[in-house]
Amino acid sequence: MRFRAGLTVGCLVVSLCATAVAGKKEGLPLVFKDSFKGDLSQWVMTDAEAWKSDKDGKKDVMSLFGKSDYQPKVRSPHNIAWIKDLELSDFIMDVRVRQSGREYGHRDTCFFFGKEDASHFYYVHIATVADPHAHSVFLVNGEPRVSVCDDRTDGVQWENTYHDIRIKRDSKSGTIEVYFDDMEMPIMKTTDKTFLKGSIGVGSFDDTANFDSVKIWGR
Repeated sequence: MRFRAGLTVGCLVVSLCATAVAGKKEGLPLVFKDSFKGDLSQWVMTDAEAWKSDKDGKKDVMSLFGKSDYQPKVRSPHNIAWIKDLELSDFIMDVRVRQSGREYGHRDTCFFFGKEDASHFYYVHIATVADPHAHSVFLVNGEPRVSVCDDRTDGVQWENTYHDIRIKRDSKSGTIEVYFDDMEMPIMKTTDKTFLKGSIGVGSFDDTANFDSVKIWGR
């Protein structure tokens, strides 16, 4: 595992037949878009009591505002909102998010994909400081999560503002790339083919955050 300190660190499900109008990104059709206009009906949470539709200033957001009572069978994040009825292999996911918790080393938001069930999936943990349990791409494969990241930065600065996150997955090559604000330089890269298809979600290990928009292109 390598660290690179020099890097800078209303719901609508669009049907595949409509994506010619919606446009493509890197050859992938738009398959999901949500800007949270007071409706969270396209999501299923590990603990619905920790989430709500809210306003952050003038923004409509999906707010992860409380501590989740969900206890996973194996060590993995507690606060997850999964998109209903969407399973993808290759995808690009763009998320705009503000981390709303206190500052500490593991201050995070998480992004989930490849879910087969509650104990088998990937997640990206973006945090202030990288260590064996933070700021990495993790694999949950029927046992406590393990980092599978080949290359990552030392962490990010969340501050108290919105950031643009991008996750790119290519199932054929197995590559996973993660971007934070700068869409030219990834903050994490790895290759893994354990799970080639599955559900997608957003959340946090055990922090809070406001999600302003989610857009996904995929197949």
